[in-house]
Amino acid sequence: MAFVLSLTFLCSAAFVGEKLEVEEKEKIERTLHFQDPSKSKEVSVDNIFGSISVEGFEGREVQLIAHKTIKARNKEKILKAREELRLEITEDGNTIDLYVDGPFRDCDKNRRRKGWRDPGYQVHYDFQIRVPHATNLTLKTATDGTIRVENIEGEFDIDHANGRIDMIEVAGAGNAHTANGDVRVVFSKNPESDCSFKTVNGDVSVSFQKNLSADFRLKTFNGDGYSDFPISYLPSRPAKKGRENGKFVYKSDRFVGVRIDKGGPEIKMDTLNGDLLIHKR
Repeated sequence: MAFVLSLTFLCSAAFVGEKLEVEEKEKIERTLHFQDPSKSKEVSVDNIFGSISVEGFEGREVQLIAHKTIKARNKEKILKAREELRLEITEDGNTIDLYVDGPFRDCDKNRRRKGWRDPGYQVHYDFQIRVPHATNLTLKTATDGTIRVENIEGEFDIDHANGRIDMIEVAGAGNAHTANGDVRVVFSKNPESDCSFKTVNGDVSVSFQKNLSADFRLKTFNGDGYSDFPISYLPSRPAKKGRENGKFVYKSDRFVGVRIDKGGPEIKMDTLNGDLLIHKR
């Protein structure tokens, strides 16, 4: 079933690279442990350059493989990269935190990035991680890789600046946002809480079990919306009122609201250049 969606405008960022002649590789392997695996667990990965792959399995620990690649102008820059870049691994109760630190970060607790400078090198971390099936995930990367999640039952917060997001056989709810790339999600169990799936350049494709009952908020600029489920349209939400430069301003969110079956959790799907696809498994 196809339907027409309203319009919006978003901006995207471009990443400019430089040819780097010298390369060094390292493989990091660790087994990490939760304090009490029977309780709620979380794994957090905050990367910059590189991919993140997380797979659920029957174990109680976290199995980490990180492929580190340094690309630099010369050997001196390789040594500088070793000195300035590091992977911080923290086991704190039932939270395991993987954090790529370097001169591009602020030193405050919010870990905000500093202004960009050219250090003469790039350091890529490609993460392959196995976690217990019932694990909450917070995953971030900026470029040069895909974020992939498979066979996970838990809440998720996925943030990619410049690449694809794939979530396969997941049960839970949360957000998966990128700027340039498709967002593809396949649910093994329909979400019971609100979700948000968003990109700028790419399709947003979400597959649900056949017993789906949910409300959707849908928006695309250059694309269409399709649903394998029968839908009914929801009333438009009223414009939000605010003040700018001493004047009243009314803003519409420009989302189209549709309901599947009797409604339920709100599923938001948003893209600028791409299609919105609601599939039935």
